[in-house]
Amino acid sequence: MAPHRTADLVFTGGPVHTVDPARRRASAVAVRGERIVAVGGSEVHGLIGPRTEVVDLRGRLLIPGFQDAHIHPVGGGVELARCDLSGATTPEAYRGLIRAYAEAHPGAAWITGGGWSMEAFPGGTPDRRFLDELVPDRPAYLVNRDHHGGWANSRALELAGITASTPDPADGRIERDADGRPTGMLQEGAMTLMAGLVPAPTPDELTAGLLRAQELLHSLGVTAWQDALLGDHAGMTDPAPAYAAAVRSGKLTARVVGSLWWDRTRGLEQLPELLQRRAELTHGRLRATTVKIMQDGIAENRTAALLGPYLTSCGCASDNSGVSFIEPDALAACVTALEAHGFQVHFHALGDRAVREALDAVEAARKAGGDSSDTRPHLAHLQVVHPQDVPRFAELGATATIQALWAAHEPQMDELTIPFLGPERAAWQYPFGDLLRTGARLAAGSDWPVSSPDPMAALHVAVNRVLPDAGPDTPVFLPEQRIGLDAALTAYTAGSAYVNHLDDTGVIRAGNLADLVVLDRDPFAGPAEEIALTRVLQTFVGGVRVYADSSASG
Repeated sequence: MAPHRTADLVFTGGPVHTVDPARRRASAVAVRGERIVAVGGSEVHGLIGPRTEVVDLRGRLLIPGFQDAHIHPVGGGVELARCDLSGATTPEAYRGLIRAYAEAHPGAAWITGGGWSMEAFPGGTPDRRFLDELVPDRPAYLVNRDHHGGWANSRALELAGITASTPDPADGRIERDADGRPTGMLQEGAMTLMAGLVPAPTPDELTAGLLRAQELLHSLGVTAWQDALLGDHAGMTDPAPAYAAAVRSGKLTARVVGSLWWDRTRGLEQLPELLQRRAELTHGRLRATTVKIMQDGIAENRTAALLGPYLTSCGCASDNSGVSFIEPDALAACVTALEAHGFQVHFHALGDRAVREALDAVEAARKAGGDSSDTRPHLAHLQVVHPQDVPRFAELGATATIQALWAAHEPQMDELTIPFLGPERAAWQYPFGDLLRTGARLAAGSDWPVSSPDPMAALHVAVNRVLPDAGPDTPVFLPEQRIGLDAALTAYTAGSAYVNHLDDTGVIRAGNLADLVVLDRDPFAGPAEEIALTRVLQTFVGGVRVYADSSASG
């Protein structure tokens, strides 16, 4: 390289974890413009010129930027400005937060927000009377942490016309008391009964939510993500206009793939609309090249689709095996058609039946179109995977997108899930180790605001299978499914980059985009129990610093 072609930016003085199998570690990286031009050691110093910015790592670790393969940042950002319950886990704490928010917003027509944990209430279902006491004068509607259920007070139920005689929708459930009266808890598709009533965020609020989320994610080292839902669903407002506005204004600094929502109440007639939206929403750093299919619900409310029935509280088989939102033959047909038009398919598949149905649909599409397509389908969540289906991920080229924070003992797991799965199926949960051993490609995401967007916390759980704040007596959750830090970090960088079709990111090598993160330590050098203590000091997207901690100077 000619000596006058100096670098704009050089990282030196610390280890570099490249995630590149050809060279796992280096000690210096040079960047010119938006791309990496050299990775190596002392020889990179020759690219330092009078105008080169030199970042002295001081022994701290440089890694590729994290990429979140399944996240809802616009909704998360909006919720941060509403009645945000995500930082608490007890009814007493919720009581204080809801009352304080209602008192601080006396002019709000509705009290909205969410982030409450199911574990805080018996059976995971709070009662309308709790909300009535706190918000007696106007409607209140708060979605839970996983956004698969909503909690309404009596005034909101009245406005929605939800009574004892209201039938359950086909894809949801109205929780009822012993007399058949609605308790205020709306599960899955029943949330749509509030659609059109709960005030939607304004366009300005959506854009502000996106920018608020982007700032948070950059501070956690996230440089790219896949938004898991662009569209209208269960009363949620389509975040696509916020992305379009951020692209137009030049404020979208992250690289974003948008997953267009597949309306499960319709069929292939919606394909032309998806093609049009893909064209309209693919500009700059935004590409709407994916379609999201939600095939089932969640285990905690017994809507995740299982191959066999859930157990009851007494350990007996129930008459409920969960919900497959799309009939398997129709699912195979729509996946085949989507892949034929070049769409990636992003499945929500949580129960073992949903996982099998999604894999069967991918297999049908492969048989119909051959193996030459590069659509890179991926299945997110994967809470319960039948052992017979684990090797199919590698066989079909379907990526396993994991939410590692969920693979740990916590009240929601121990009280609302394991007893209703039974011991055999409970042992099939989040099989990260088995997936790796059978050759599956892993990607990673947070599903924020369902859970924390912090990749380091997720890496901690993937490696340890215990939460970062777990007590010393907390048992390891299925220890045979632990994976190494290198594999976990690869999933959150190169694995998610693969899913996002961002092939020139996710690995630190010459020619790739300079999406880079400086950590405050080398987590590989310390004990696994301290991984979650690692913090991000600087984040770069295309060689431009988009976040700097105050301690990162020098």
